[in-house]
Amino acid sequence: MELLVVGSGAAYPNRPGTASSAYVVLHDGAAICLDIGQGAFAGLAGRLEPADLAGVVVSHLHPDHFVDLVALRHYLRFEFHPPRAVRVMAPSGLAQRLDGVTGEVDFAAGSLVIEDREVGTFQLGPFVIESVRVTHTDDSFATRVTLAAAPDAPALVYSGDCGRAADLAPLVRPGDMLLCEVAFGPGPVPVPDLHLDGAAVGRLAAEVGASQVLLTHLQLNRDPAATLAAVRAGYGGQVALVSDGDRVTIGGSPSLPADNCG
Repeated sequence: MELLVVGSGAAYPNRPGTASSAYVVLHDGAAICLDIGQGAFAGLAGRLEPADLAGVVVSHLHPDHFVDLVALRHYLRFEFHPPRAVRVMAPSGLAQRLDGVTGEVDFAAGSLVIEDREVGTFQLGPFVIESVRVTHTDDSFATRVTLAAAPDAPALVYSGDCGRAADLAPLVRPGDMLLCEVAFGPGPVPVPDLHLDGAAVGRLAAEVGASQVLLTHLQLNRDPAATLAAVRAGYGGQVALVSDGDRVTIGGSPSLPADNCG
């Protein structure tokens, strides 16, 4: 499997051209998208065919993780004859949120096939998705992605937004790659149980035996170098802060972008 970072920003990024949360997992011509925040559709469509996604997996219902489903719906509906459709797995209430954003009843109908996400596993194309609830909103999920054909191979674990690192521990197996939010940077954490900081991520990665740590969702005005140092204080493996456009092999030899490693 390969990870393509389409959007690495938090709710209000300040790097021009940076989209909010969107991460594509690819294997043998198949692809899924983990979250699709503001600005993500352009980066997605510029790198692959969005209509061919096996599905979109939404971690929680904050706009910086789902709002570019609006652009995806328009694309699927108006650029194809007949219109195309993509499966969307999301916490309960997504369809109503999209109706509220657009002011249109049944906005997703016919283009986004929305299914409620629950704890447990489901399959999208060749990918098996395992979900656990995490502390953030009332209904937030972290995600583990494996291949149905290789269930014991190293996986990608994506934190979504998570306020307690311990919530992620049951999802991570030794050797997995951890794609983890680090919104509060080097810390301290100003709002308990909302987001993680570098120290919490480092302790978690060491505890679960993660093979590599990819940091993302760093909020405005948090220092990247200090954030990397805070993670490394508790974890001796490879760590990098990802950027839009990065591509990383999952389960191979360390392959993080060298210029992001501090």
